[in-house]
Amino acid sequence: MSETITIRDFKLEDYMALVHLWQQVGLPYKPKGRDAKEKIAREILQPTAIFLVAESDDRIIGAVLGTQDGRKGWINRLAVAPGFRGQGLGRRLIEAAEQRLEEAGIEIVACLIEDWNTISQAVFTKCGYSRHDDIHYFSKRKNADV
Repeated sequence: MSETITIRDFKLEDYMALVHLWQQVGLPYKPKGRDAKEKIAREILQPTAIFLVAESDDRIIGAVLGTQDGRKGWINRLAVAPGFRGQGLGRRLIEAAEQRLEEAGIEIVACLIEDWNTISQAVFTKCGYSRHDDIHYFSKRKNADV
């Protein structure tokens, strides 16, 4: 990476740039639910939230959103702008989130990746994550927007 890239904490002022990044890379965006600006504003105030962005020339080019529940850490979303892929930025974002989780005493980090997202599957595999086909994911949602 020839450009200077800084990884820093997400600020609410970054919200629209983050949404644009998610849209650019094809990640789901639920503006009436979990991705509403008000919900993210509440979430980033929690000590369990790890929201980081990668910035170059005052532009958000990557992001990782993580949480932890006291015993396990979760990387919930990783996004890298197409022009910056293949340069190790995804790995840097994952490692930054893992470092924050380690500082909180978390020793297990997990992520859930949809089967269609083969790019993320490859990135996490390269970063040492193991796929568990014997685990089935269940969820209960208040509505489709969450």
